[in-house]
This record gives sequence, structure tokens and C-alpha cells, in this order.
Amino acid sequence: MATILVIDDEDSIRHLLKDVLEKAKHRVLEARDGREGLNLYQNNQIDLVLMDILMPGTDGLEATLQLTREYLDAKIIAMTGAQGDRNFLDVAKLFGARRVFEKPFDLTKMVEAVNEELAK
Repeated sequence: MATILVIDDEDSIRHLLKDVLEKAKHRVLEARDGREGLNLYQNNQIDLVLMDILMPGTDGLEATLQLTREYLDAKIIAMTGAQGDRNFLDVAKLFGARRVFEKPFDLTKMVEAVNEELAK
């Protein structure tokens, strides 16, 4: 069982991912913004992060950069609902995200990506 941190300011997205990932036998922690997510990451053994890019406060780009600078082995999958603008996802990859998804995403593909990253 892996521990996955879901960082997203949208309650519905966090709850959906939590339900799906818990059914796949993972432990899921939730954060509403990048700052809360960074605190949880620092105080828990996290195997993978699902990171929203656009959030109030500490956004996903800033949090991704901080995590990948402090923890070289941090595994991050970035996601955003910013329609038609792949710049956010491209920057997330530059900052260390291993994979990126546009919202709305296919849950089956997201779970496959999570499992593939955890297997590495």
C-alpha cells in the first residue's frame, strides 16, 4: 500500500481521487493548497503526489518546484483545468512533474499513471 498526497483546492476532485485510490488499496492524504501539501509531505512518508497547478496561495507550480528541490526522489503528477493552455503543464514538467493531465481527466488513465509511477 502506497501513501498518495492529493493537493487540489476543489473538494470534488480531491474526494473523487481519494475514493478511487482508496479502492485501489492506497492510503490517501488530502491538502487544499500547496502550503498545506508541503507540510503534509514533510511530516509523512509520501510515495506520490497528485498536484493541481492553479490554486490560491501557494500554487502547484511553486509547490512542485519546492518539493523537487528538497526531495530529489519526489514523484509528482501535475494536473490543471486551465483549458487550452498547456504552458502550465509544460512548466510543471520543467519543475519536475513526471506526468501531466488536463482536467477533466480519464480516471482509468490517472490510476494507470499512478500505478506506473509507484512501480518505478
